[in-house]
Amino acid sequence: MRILILGGDGYLGWPTAMRLSARGHEVSVVDNFSRRRWHVQHSTDSLIPVRPLAERIDAWREVSGNEISSFVGSIEDAEFIDAVLTDTAPETIVHYGEQPSAPFSMISRKHALETQRTNVLGTLNLLFGIRDKVPDCHLVKLGTMGEYGTPEIDIEEGFIEIEHKGRKDTLPFPKMPGSLYHLSKVHDSHNIHFACRIWGLRSTDLNQGVVYGVETDETALDERLTTRFDYDEVFGTVLNRFCVQAVIGHPLTVYGEGGQTRGFLNIRDTLQCVELAIGNPPELGEYRVFNQFTEQFSVSELAELVRRSAAEVGYEVEVRKYPNPRVEAEQHYYNAVNTKLLDLGLKPHHLGEELVRSMLETIERHRDRVIERAILPSTQWKPGELEVPEIAALRAPRPR
Repeated sequence: MRILILGGDGYLGWPTAMRLSARGHEVSVVDNFSRRRWHVQHSTDSLIPVRPLAERIDAWREVSGNEISSFVGSIEDAEFIDAVLTDTAPETIVHYGEQPSAPFSMISRKHALETQRTNVLGTLNLLFGIRDKVPDCHLVKLGTMGEYGTPEIDIEEGFIEIEHKGRKDTLPFPKMPGSLYHLSKVHDSHNIHFACRIWGLRSTDLNQGVVYGVETDETALDERLTTRFDYDEVFGTVLNRFCVQAVIGHPLTVYGEGGQTRGFLNIRDTLQCVELAIGNPPELGEYRVFNQFTEQFSVSELAELVRRSAAEVGYEVEVRKYPNPRVEAEQHYYNAVNTKLLDLGLKPHHLGEELVRSMLETIERHRDRVIERAILPSTQWKPGELEVPEIAALRAPRPR
């Protein structure tokens, strides 16, 4: 199959490209390297060194004997994306090409606008390109469980059957996103649903939980093939952050009461889910949603898992509660349905102490690259400054 991966230089995009290439697909990737640019702007970086895309592609050819072609540009550029679609004629597009961080979207007006422009306008531009150039193509779009928020009812997979004043209908599940990033993903979902209903396109919206881990079968082949490991307060995910803090002796930063519960999955399972979606495409005109996660944890449960796992290998770990920079329910009901991918054959890798210890070992090898000042939360959902003593100490003028 001819597959085009948008965001192919990213945390998930690069492992996906290698996995699909290894399966014999004809893979092309698109990226404008904005993720690398954003890290430079914030003086942060991946804990594990990441080679330039061209070097990764050369290494993949050397290790596997398979080719991956690349295009450098932005999907917001209509002329560029139309040319790529014409050149590659993809049968499937895997769309990771977006700004992926909730804190980033809440830093400032500029960051909010960049998030919405990149995500909403980029995806809308892509939809027009698909309509005009490859209308039979299957769009596999990475969404997020954060679109739903934390409702007091079970979260269904994209749609819900409701009865109102004696009549029934199946409608999109109500959305209550908690950041401007998550709101941009809601806009994406509505635009894609529209394109399927009105233009007859087809798409699978993968509402993904929080991903953890860095190793896949392909990244393990050669250190030049590794993917990102982000732990900073803007782009890092909670488990990555906790594991880095455990290794360097920093208290685990639990925001608020720690009762926030979300869906999680291993990076290996992300690749499984994408493969299953590709191998079981919807009909033309169909828009479907899969909730893509394997387990649910609260922040406090994850902190305890990391504390316990780290103690077993000799790290002394303190769990500390910090003022929550976000506006969110800290104790809430959370029960999301995730049966569709399991029905297609997903075999989950569950999170446990063995995997956490493996992550700690990886971090230990690169601990000299940890940028400690980038860990503590500094981005507020509401205007004002966080009352975190460690941050205040960093801002205080140094004596001459």
